[in-house]
Amino acid sequence: MKPQQTLKLVAVSAGLSVPSSTRLLADRLSESVRQGLMGQGVDVEVHVIELRELAVPIANHLVTGFPPPALDDAIEAVTEADGVIAVTPVFTGSYSGLFKSFFDLIDPDALTGKPVLIGATGGTARHSLVLEHALRPLFAYLRAIVAPTAVYAASEDWGGTGDALTDTLPVRIDRAGEQFARLMATTPRREPVDTSPLAALPIA
Repeated sequence: MKPQQTLKLVAVSAGLSVPSSTRLLADRLSESVRQGLMGQGVDVEVHVIELRELAVPIANHLVTGFPPPALDDAIEAVTEADGVIAVTPVFTGSYSGLFKSFFDLIDPDALTGKPVLIGATGGTARHSLVLEHALRPLFAYLRAIVAPTAVYAASEDWGGTGDALTDTLPVRIDRAGEQFARLMATTPRREPVDTSPLAALPIA
């Protein structure tokens, strides 16, 4: 009998504050996916990457082409993951510069065919379409498999009860987690790609 493999789930949070609602959303989504996979009898390792702690290494990598060890570990974790949760705060109607800069450093082929669950946080619900006009096109361009349900959390969503047209945030997180767990469990694992610094060097 073939031994069961343990899937690797990596959550990338671009939150800047401490505590961070972006990190909180990444944690809630990670736990929902973990529960969903465990419910299917699938083991999973969860790793969270805080881009706030990598801001300087990311800037250095952009100008030198070589990642410091901590950033190299983060890039390797995303590259080798079986599923990625990507959550960003909304700045001026789109993802943050730190969020985009990190994924600019990922090998363009590393996310091909990899399940990605997108999420975003913002001050008001008016920015919720950032998921569809910014994040989904970004990961579609990278040929990732973007989960159909994405989660946006405005300030009023934390502890809110929803309304006649929207579910509460916990309901949306649970729905996204269940879908993404099924997606991760059924997507074939990919062979590792070359993540050497020269392979990921952006062309300016």
